[in-house]
Amino acid sequence: MDTLLEQEAELGAPEEELGGDLGDLGAAEDPAAAEAQFTDEYREHFANPYIAAERGYVDDVVRPSETRGRLIRTLEMLEHKVQTLPRKKHGNLPL
Repeated sequence: MDTLLEQEAELGAPEEELGGDLGDLGAAEDPAAAEAQFTDEYREHFANPYIAAERGYVDDVVRPSETRGRLIRTLEMLEHKVQTLPRKKHGNLPL
């Protein structure tokens, strides 16, 4: 099964949770600007779907308009899949 991400997907912590790990922003001259800069850097380096695809965490990044078609094709491909298991090497003899 493929792992797909939409282009608009954001990985990582939601914005509300970012505030806990921003370090000592109170010492900055403009805490709001420092927080905005940290959030932008975080999104650029970690919350980017292309970075996740580059590292192999996802198979492909698709446009939101292509998501339905990709899912339909993948599910159709799996519709008639039959899993074949190797033959048993030994039987289960009653003792």
